[in-house]
Amino acid sequence: MADLSIDLAGIKSPNPFWLASAPPTNSGYQVQRAFEAGWGGAVWKTLGEPILNVSSRFAAVGFNGQRVAGFNNIELITDRPLEVNLKEIYETKKRFPDHAIIASVMVEPQQEKWHEIIKRIEDVGVDGYELNFGCPHGMAERGMGAASGQVPELVEKQTYWAKEAASKPVIVKLTPNITDITVTAEAAVRGGADAISMINTINSLAGVDIHSWNTIPHVGGKGAHGGYCGPAVKPIALNMVAECARNKMINVPISGIGGISNWQDTVEFLLMGSTGVQICTAAMHHGFRIVEDLIDGLSNYLDEKGISSVMDIVGKSVPRYSDWGNLDLNYKVVARINNDVCINCNKCHIACEDTSHQCIDILKDTSGSSFLRVREEDCVGCNLCSIVCPVDGAIDMVELTNELPPMTWNERQSFLGGISSESVDFVK
Repeated sequence: MADLSIDLAGIKSPNPFWLASAPPTNSGYQVQRAFEAGWGGAVWKTLGEPILNVSSRFAAVGFNGQRVAGFNNIELITDRPLEVNLKEIYETKKRFPDHAIIASVMVEPQQEKWHEIIKRIEDVGVDGYELNFGCPHGMAERGMGAASGQVPELVEKQTYWAKEAASKPVIVKLTPNITDITVTAEAAVRGGADAISMINTINSLAGVDIHSWNTIPHVGGKGAHGGYCGPAVKPIALNMVAECARNKMINVPISGIGGISNWQDTVEFLLMGSTGVQICTAAMHHGFRIVEDLIDGLSNYLDEKGISSVMDIVGKSVPRYSDWGNLDLNYKVVARINNDVCINCNKCHIACEDTSHQCIDILKDTSGSSFLRVREEDCVGCNLCSIVCPVDGAIDMVELTNELPPMTWNERQSFLGGISSESVDFVK
């Protein structure tokens, strides 16, 4: 079997599956149950000055029959005394010495506050710290969480202050509620971060009850924005991980978070630069035993690929991720319909005719039966028909041989800048 153990900035774990800082890591009882189930690590629910939470707190967004496609919460950091959390961290680490325990921390942006809480946590045996600069609700209104995480200068300063007091690796958890997450990631690195984690939850309102007109969730008829997570945010998270992984200024490991629901999602995050992953919503939806499927799936995948260690796939897809201007304008794919498989639902024709490039024709054979055919000379290879098709194998996207050499937009513009207008037709 492949070796699933990871080393993230010196933090070792028997596998890459960690529980994210959230309700599932609220107590020693829960974290110990998770470790018994097979989770490799856990980021303890954020420590700080205990707060008062509200009721109700959670909401979910379903889609097309799928429950919890997205998840929203307005719960804040721990509402239990710091002393109680520290005692349980100590007991849990003593019982599970080979599992990673990370203390998530959030305090006011003051040097003495960071020194104080880090020093109080140091003796209980945590393997590292995760600075919570991402929580978008409740704490942000108090100047913490995303309020700090949206300001690069504060990210850098607070990371530096935490590093001054910490003897263990410091991970900085970044907010996605920002125009360019690489800016704050670079700030974290300048502050001395040993690793970064992303993404925290996204500002959101799960919905409105159209009968009562209350927000979902609501607290006595009042609502507030919360943090959005779950499968729906995975593409956003994966992009942000990739942007940081390909940025040469961000030369620290990444702990990937955001919509990871199965082992396939895990592989995608690892390929795009994550050393390990953190999971919350999937555990809340299915329970801690989901980790068994995650471990088996990842292990079987690596064995089938002949890969001996999970660390060997970290970042392997990063060189393939670039900017639009670096894509080959002469690369060509077209759709081809397999009429032996097609069920003639016509969804591809409708989608193409109404919203794409009108290149799928409805024809009749010699018996008078209808069939679909793509006019390949008009097909732009947009993939829409294959996306809406309900039958696997009915539509293939096929690469065409192209006699033209590869040329990107950037290369084209550079070439045009060095030639006369009379020669422009050459590169049209």
